[in-house]
Parts: sequence; C-alpha cells; structure tokens
Amino acid sequence: MPSSSTTIISKFTIYPDQKSTVKPLKLSVSDLPMLSCHYIQKGVLLSAPPYPFDDLVLTLKDSLSLALSHFPALAGRFTTDSDGYIYITCNDAGVDFIHAKAKHLTLNAVVSPGLVDVHPCFKEFFAYDMPVSYSGHHIPLAAVQVTELADAVFVGCTVNHAVTDGTSFWHFFNTFAAVAKGGGARKLPKSPDFTRNTVFNSAAVLPIPAGGPAVTFDADEPLRERVFHFSRESILKLKQKANSSSNGFPDSAEVIAKNVNDGWKTVNGNGNGRVAPMANGNGRNEISSFQSLSAQLWRSVTRARKLDAAKTSTFRMAVNCRHRLEPKMDPFYFGNAIQSIPTVASAGDILSRDLRFCADLLHQNVVAHDDATVRCGIEGWEKAPRLFPLGNFDGAMITMGSSPRFPMYDNDFGWGRPLAIRSGKANKFDGKISAFPGRDGNGSVDLEVVLAPETMAGLENDMEFMQYVTESVCLA
Repeated sequence: MPSSSTTIISKFTIYPDQKSTVKPLKLSVSDLPMLSCHYIQKGVLLSAPPYPFDDLVLTLKDSLSLALSHFPALAGRFTTDSDGYIYITCNDAGVDFIHAKAKHLTLNAVVSPGLVDVHPCFKEFFAYDMPVSYSGHHIPLAAVQVTELADAVFVGCTVNHAVTDGTSFWHFFNTFAAVAKGGGARKLPKSPDFTRNTVFNSAAVLPIPAGGPAVTFDADEPLRERVFHFSRESILKLKQKANSSSNGFPDSAEVIAKNVNDGWKTVNGNGNGRVAPMANGNGRNEISSFQSLSAQLWRSVTRARKLDAAKTSTFRMAVNCRHRLEPKMDPFYFGNAIQSIPTVASAGDILSRDLRFCADLLHQNVVAHDDATVRCGIEGWEKAPRLFPLGNFDGAMITMGSSPRFPMYDNDFGWGRPLAIRSGKANKFDGKISAFPGRDGNGSVDLEVVLAPETMAGLENDMEFMQYVTESVCLA
C-alpha cells in the first residue's frame, strides 16, 4: 500500500492563554517508569467542517491555547534537580501545533469496510518520530496535528506518557474539543487535579541509564494492525459463555442481558455514551464482559502463535488505580495512576480448558487489585526503581492498554462526533492491544490488535474468535 505522503503546511508554538500558577510537579512512582515509553498518540477522524479549513486551523489554535490554561503542565518541560528528581516545570514553554494535508485521501479510502488492516496514513497524522518520554526535557510535552483529507479531517494528539495516562489524556482531549465547540465554563469538563500528595509520591530516585532511556522493544519489527469490532450482542454471548451455569452462574440470555457490560450505566444520565461500573446481582463474582472478551483474545492469539503446551503465556492488563485506593484519589487526578496486572497460564491450559478458565484468571486478578495490592506494588517499585519493560520478550505475551470506558467519542469540535478513533505508530509491538469504545456505543468495543503477520493470519482464521467479530457501524 503506498504512503499517504502527508504534507506539512505550517507549524506553530501554542502558548497557554493565561500564565501558569502551578508549581513544579514531581514525577511519581507511576509516572517515572513511562520515561522509556513513546509518547501517547491518539486521535479522532471527523467529517469535513462546514466552513473553510483555514478557519478551522485558527479555531483549533485558539482553542488549544485556552485548553492549555486548564492543563498548564502540558505546556511545560521536564527538569531534573541535583538529587535526581524529575519535575514538570509549568513554565508556559508551549506545545507544537501542526497543520498538514493529505488531500488525495478520502474518508472511504482510509476507513472503508473493505480495508482489512489499519491504513498506514494514520502513522503520519501525528507529530514527532517516536521519541521516548524522557525527551520531554528538551521537546514539548504535547503536540496537536490537524490533517486535512479530501472530505474529512483528522485531529491527532501526541502527549508525553510520563505526564499522562489514558484517563488524563482523554480529559485533556475532551476539554480541547469542548472549548473548540464553544462551550462556556459550565460546559467544560472538570478541571484537572494537580495534587501530588498521594501514595504515588515517593522519595525514591529512578536511575537513568547513560544516554537516557530507550524503548525496550524492536520498533522496526514487521507487524500487522487491525481493528476488530465487537457489538453489544457479540460481547453478551461471550459474557454468557464465560459465566456458564457449570460454575453456578445463570446461562439464561435474558438474565445475563440485564447485567451486560459489567452493569454499566450512563454517567449522570446525560446520554453521552460514557459508562461507569455499577453493582449487579452477581457482584464481584461475575466475570465482566471485557474480561470475557480479553479471555477469548488470549485463547485465540495463543493458538495462532502455535506455542508449546508447556510455554507460559502472560496477559498484561493496565488498570486505573484512582478508585482502587482508600481513600480514593480524585477521578480527575492529572498524571499516571496506573499499574499493570500480569496474569499467567501455560499455553496447554489456555487451549485445553474452556473460556471460563482464562476469563476467571483475569477476573480474579482484577478483583484482587485493591488498595493493599496497589500499595504493595508501589513499595516494590521503591525498593527497586526501574523503567517499564514494554514488549513481547518471550513470544508469548499480550499487553492490553487503553479502555473502552474512555470517552473517546465525546469529542465534538462543533460539527459532529468522531467517525473513528485511531492511534499512531508509537508503542506498537507484537501482542500490543488497545481497547476503544465502539462508535455505536451501548457497550460495543473495538480492539486495535497489533501482531506479527503470521500470528495475525492465524487469528483471522480462528473461527472461535472471528464468530464474535462484527461489522463496524456505518459512518454515514
């Protein structure tokens, strides 16, 4: 497939509308390990705006400036003091704004139902050539690239991963979109919480290797990338299967339907598609819809990799710790507040036992990740500070990131909600999975799956997996 040949038209430095009053923010136990990871790259594909593109560029530049006044940390830079502590200095140094064109590309060409793999153009729709987050000492901590297509526009946001996790990233993106739409103060999301007096604040110092950190995986290995869509109905079937009656759980589709998607409910009753966990009849003993989907992916990828039965496979799942701590952190805490939950099993057990086996392993680990477990993880890191080892080191790992609960489609810049969510080329390796909400909402999920070409081919031929994959909602 040919390159998209994206052309950079202009590049600007955008400064916050108001001077920052935020004091330097010390990187936490959850921030520091991300210094060896690439910047986060996520963006939204939108229909063409109903006014000239040059006007859109001006609007987005002004809106970004206003949004940065709410998120002054993103306009800062890293500094390291004499003791080795790294801070975000909120010095209003600014972020990059790039205007680009790829007018030869149409909406149908880049997200056509007939397009199997993710179109390579999206790798060019983000700023920077995959710097690690430690680079925030000398380059901006964030950048926005707006790319004009023949009949669409892509707004790509690149943010330092040692500054934000997914929760904080989408909080900023939502605010940026709300400002662009013309929302007053009452319509904007809640302001971020820059508090640093949390359990993640630590006196531990992370040793930085000579020359700075480097990514821990081969960024040039051959890969394929697909987005698989799972409707509410498909996920309902998986959840029912994982919660089978053989273990004392009801197998009635009618009963399971009442609790589909973890009993998710619409937040604040505003109908915007955002979801949050809600107690249900089976409580913490019920395997969730997302755990069921993850378990099926684990089984099918393990089969596609043709692993030896004795080989141990690891499924890593990133979890938000804000609500797991006692007392709970502010849900709008700005920074990283995540930990990785590893679940392990032999390839033989994964494939010889039923879906519930894998789903229950994932479920039990997630349920057990409580306040004590979070604090234990922090203490363990403080005893041996280290960078986060991202990658597939033994050929049998899967890493699940992002979340279908993130409000990715709540980004209306003034003329409609996104048509699709896409990421860039950063942090991609064999076994990297990112979970997005489906555009049709209602508990649907998109999985962005990155695998070695031969493994992807095996997954595509795995009928146990593909029977649950459904066609994405029409973009029209």
